[in-house]
Amino acid sequence: MSEYAIELRNVSVAYGDCQCLADVSLAIPINSVVALIGPSGCGKSTLIRSMNRTNELVAKTVTTGEVNFGGRDVYGSRMDLRELRERIGMVFQRPNPFPKSIFDNVAWGLRSNGIRGRKRLEEAVERSLRAAALWDAVSSKLDQPALGLSGGQQQRLCIARALAVEPEILLMDEPCSALDPIATQRIEDLIDELKERYTIVIVTHNMQQAARIADFTAFLMAEQPHEPSRIVEFGRSVEIFTRPGDERTEAYVTGRFG
Repeated sequence: MSEYAIELRNVSVAYGDCQCLADVSLAIPINSVVALIGPSGCGKSTLIRSMNRTNELVAKTVTTGEVNFGGRDVYGSRMDLRELRERIGMVFQRPNPFPKSIFDNVAWGLRSNGIRGRKRLEEAVERSLRAAALWDAVSSKLDQPALGLSGGQQQRLCIARALAVEPEILLMDEPCSALDPIATQRIEDLIDELKERYTIVIVTHNMQQAARIADFTAFLMAEQPHEPSRIVEFGRSVEIFTRPGDERTEAYVTGRFG
């Protein structure tokens, strides 16, 4: 059994004539938190979305290379995209609860998979909300609109919705950028708890956040403007932030550019 949850090998992504990433290779260890950092526009979100093929929702996207997950290339012709996006869940930058009740938000993926039994749904919803550290706050109002929750609670609800279908990997694209410091701390605490059961890949612009929560960090950038980005350095976060091996990484994490 591989020690890696997912492995990218020479992955390149282009949107039409604009190449965003070139020859990216990255192995994500199981049950770890991996942060992707780099200047704005360097392709961090593109990289994270290449792992579950959500880049393909953008027209004229072309991806080459291999993304190995569970012994299969996710870009293989027989890959079931619905199954893939359940096993590799996604939490976006801004909370995006559906205009439904709290219960229906969490149960949405389960119902989409044909699960209808009320007891089974109730058990799964409670389990997911507990995993997202939200159960105590919402257990008495599951039938109320999810849009009535605070921003931080909405983001944890979206995490619960992703967890309900029991993914193996959770991708998080700047999940705290729209949250206040208190809500951000709760999400960070939650990430630390979740890595015991899941592998988490997070995009963040916050260097302090990456240093706090990530076991490993990958730094991306382009050599020159209008060139595709590549991984400059990948390693344990303590090394990246205190003893980087590349001058460009040191300049970025110390705030001298970027």
